Amino acid sequence: MNGFSGNQITEVFKEDKYKFLIVANKYQTGFDEPLLHTMYVDKILSDVKAVQTLSRLNRSFEGKYDTFVLDFVNSADEIQKAFEPYYKTTILSEETDSDRLHDLEDSLANFQIYSSEDVQEFMTRFLSSESRENWESVLDSCVENYQNNFQEEEKIDFQNKGRSFVRNYQFLVQVKSFKNSYWESLNAFLKLLVNKLPKLDNSDSSAGIINSVDIESYRIELLGSQSISLNRENTLSPVAENIVRGNSENKSDKISQIIQEFNNRFGGSITWQNEDKVWKFLLEELPEKVRKDGEYQNARNYSDPQNAKLTFENKFHQELRRFIREYIEEYRQFTDNKNFREWLINTLFNLEYNQNKTA
Repeated sequence: MNGFSGNQITEVFKEDKYKFLIVANKYQTGFDEPLLHTMYVDKILSDVKAVQTLSRLNRSFEGKYDTFVLDFVNSADEIQKAFEPYYKTTILSEETDSDRLHDLEDSLANFQIYSSEDVQEFMTRFLSSESRENWESVLDSCVENYQNNFQEEEKIDFQNKGRSFVRNYQFLVQVKSFKNSYWESLNAFLKLLVNKLPKLDNSDSSAGIINSVDIESYRIELLGSQSISLNRENTLSPVAENIVRGNSENKSDKISQIIQEFNNRFGGSITWQNEDKVWKFLLEELPEKVRKDGEYQNARNYSDPQNAKLTFENKFHQELRRFIREYIEEYRQFTDNKNFREWLINTLFNLEYNQNKTA
């Protein structure tokens, strides 16, 4: 009817001559288009379907200040009932705004433990291909200054304000945009610097012990199973053959295939220092965190594969960023190497999505 194939709709719709899109199911819940403003509803909507459908309009776009729904079928009470389970109010215990960041930035600078030049030099080295030792040397000089020139009360004050800046910035950056690129650099710098500072006398003396124990190199393997018979005709049932959820042999085979494909595609150009640990992190630990994420579960269960994949990639990136200090090279490859990022996301998403659909 339109003169072009269905898979072109998302792009062609953006052209000026197209103003309306009539949908049944496919684009009802998975079409992510900021240009949408008005919706005419002529079918019954309930529960999460109502939320997903009407929420097609809530994407922001320049010049778009409101939305409009003309519903011929559903009552206002029915729509309100559908939305209520997803509506929550969060009250902050104290005000959080950008002025707070300005105050913290000034207070931290007044200690003169680091300079703005230190922050910029750190970020230049951090984002370049230089080794970890090179960018850590900037932090080490700041740690030495901190150790030698301040009293314990001042050290406590600096650590508290450093953590407060990171916490406030990471919260605010999710709800508003900043044009202050220095804050992004300072956030990364302080996050790593505070973690390098020596623990104070009143801190937990056991802190850091776990980080000193390398348990990632160990793995749990099922060596065998057997039933145990007891006297007086009492018995215990044998251990189930598959202790781990899912088929561990198939999972192991798939992981081996993924690693083999990686070697065929990127062998020589990308190498990991501790391959077993890295692969376990990238192929098992991070995907498991994403799989449990509520926003991704919602996209996977109630949206189309394209939207679910975008959510998967965003959540994977967020989780990877949490471990940037331990996996700096892996994070750099993911953010800078488009071919590697696309291959990894496609591989992991297809594996997880298909398993879910066949579960």
